[in-house]
Amino acid sequence: MTTVEPLGAVRERVLSSLRQEIIAGRLLPGDRLVERELAERFGVSRVPVREAIRALVTEGFVLFETPRRAVVRRLTRTDVAELFELREALEVYATGLAARRATRADLAELDELLNRAAEATADDDAEAITDINTRFHDRILAMAGNSLLISVMEPVDGRLRWLTRQNEEWPQLLAEHRELYAAIASGDRERARAHALAHVRANYRSTVRHLFGDTDSPVLTGTDTDTDTEGSDRSDRPDRPDSFDLDRSDSLEGEV
Repeated sequence: MTTVEPLGAVRERVLSSLRQEIIAGRLLPGDRLVERELAERFGVSRVPVREAIRALVTEGFVLFETPRRAVVRRLTRTDVAELFELREALEVYATGLAARRATRADLAELDELLNRAAEATADDDAEAITDINTRFHDRILAMAGNSLLISVMEPVDGRLRWLTRQNEEWPQLLAEHRELYAAIASGDRERARAHALAHVRANYRSTVRHLFGDTDSPVLTGTDTDTDTEGSDRSDRPDRPDSFDLDRSDSLEGEV
């Protein structure tokens, strides 16, 4: 008896495959997504392909240049800036929570991911590095123990992975992740937050250099980096800039 795959499952399979091809760079910005060709490639009807393309539009990976022409989106400076502003606001806060709530098992899992990242970096395996680094940050988010943070991050998770793939300064990224791990393992919430902030901003500079060829350190403004909402007095927090000003990130090095 032949088992028929439900339409929803077919759609998710096609969507997941196309999303991963974009993140990994096998589908490049400007590449056209043609329903008929994709349906033939995946061995499915055009309906789940059409739905998958629409989902990719919603996720920010694809856009319709005309009603009948869908292409992989080109990331603009504004796209990158907005995603990193969001990442800073949420990831710094989550890392502070993770430092307070991490268990020995959590830390062991992060350490194992770092070991695997080191192997992938030595092999210059970009796809493996992207996958492991994404899992590293996902694990920190889970360690924060805040389900609302996870739900807020989910809609942009794929695009953040896409951005991570643009940063090819792998040894530096590994070094930053090791420092971030040590800060979380120390249990010092403010140390962990400072490292997370410095890491996000360094990653932003690297990404912009790779995408747009900038040689000067880019600057973003307008994001409040103080994400602590637990009601603690400001007097017990280290000084932090009130805006996402990457030129000031050097001042963090003394705090870290």
